[in-house]
Amino acid sequence: MPSRPQAAWLAGATAALLSAGAAAADEPALSLAALYTADVSGVTSGVRPRAGRYLDNLDLTADLDLEKAVGWRGATLHAYALNNSGGAPNDVAGTLQGVDNIEVATPRLRLFELWLEQGVGQASVRAGLYNLNSEFYANESAGLLLNPSFGIGSELAATGPNGPSIFPSTSLGVRVNMDLGEGRYARAAVLNAKSGVLGDPGGVDWSFGNGVLTIAEAGIEGPTRISIGAWRYTDRQDDIRSLDRAGDPVRRRAQGAYVLGEQRMFGSEDTTEGHVFLRVGVSDGATTPFRGGWQAGVLIARPLASRPDSQLSFGLQQGVLDRKFRDNLRDAGGKPARAESGVELTYSDKLTRRITLQPDLQWIHHAGGDRDSKDRVIAALRLKIDLSPSPAE
Repeated sequence: MPSRPQAAWLAGATAALLSAGAAAADEPALSLAALYTADVSGVTSGVRPRAGRYLDNLDLTADLDLEKAVGWRGATLHAYALNNSGGAPNDVAGTLQGVDNIEVATPRLRLFELWLEQGVGQASVRAGLYNLNSEFYANESAGLLLNPSFGIGSELAATGPNGPSIFPSTSLGVRVNMDLGEGRYARAAVLNAKSGVLGDPGGVDWSFGNGVLTIAEAGIEGPTRISIGAWRYTDRQDDIRSLDRAGDPVRRRAQGAYVLGEQRMFGSEDTTEGHVFLRVGVSDGATTPFRGGWQAGVLIARPLASRPDSQLSFGLQQGVLDRKFRDNLRDAGGKPARAESGVELTYSDKLTRRITLQPDLQWIHHAGGDRDSKDRVIAALRLKIDLSPSPAE
């Protein structure tokens, strides 16, 4: 749990943020948003006893156009607080990659992001607490799916002293983005290898004692998107199996690369519209269970003509396991598989302007990387409530 000073700071900051929104609702310089997400998720087949879990996530975001507010040309200030509570469905499912993208190891209130962006010509720079998955290794067409592997590749998500700068804890960093024209872009970031924000034990790590994570991505965006990226940690990390002569883990360089693509297949914004996505990632495989992985799927917007906010998505994913992890599992008495795989089908629709329901079904093969584990079937229902102030309120 956060310390009393941190908890007080977070509570005060959240209250100030909301009160600022009430006072400045008509001021275009400030944009506020709030979203509550609640999931009921349960394993219906593959484990006993079968059990379900309730978990939720509250997002509070604020964006301030500093040019409109104080005359600072080209600058934006972004703040993002989140609170997570409830259970952990993967404690029941027992997978390596997880089954719900709002599940956290420790429920708590956090200041997730706080960065300043400055535009300079065709470039922009962001500095502060920054979520790398907001712009790197991300497919918009995969955003509806609940399995965490569709958010960012597991071979990167599992790295770092306590995870890279992604949900639910970011780290200090600097990101540079270049608009190269005609949909082309190039961006790079340098981030503290150890994540930590206000609300986490120890708060923000200012020491950079574990080195940094560097990541770069370039590509072209539009109806067709193709991107390629690479990442690397400056400080070496523990090998998951190999030991030196003193019996300590050998230190290895964690690094990897990925390719992703999206394509609009049919339709337009006014009709039923279909998109497909595919991405592949690889890593050194020595410091995490994953040598790499891939994800593919389809997103259909407005599959029902009478339901303009309806969305249907289907996804396939596989986390490819490294030989060293499989050897460790074999030593522990298991029968290692070459990969943990999954299939997901989900549908989302708005019941009202503010309320969205999303039933979801997943099938996991070789959960935990064990060939003897029974296939898991996970059923979930997601509820979203948009709490953002509207212009009329």
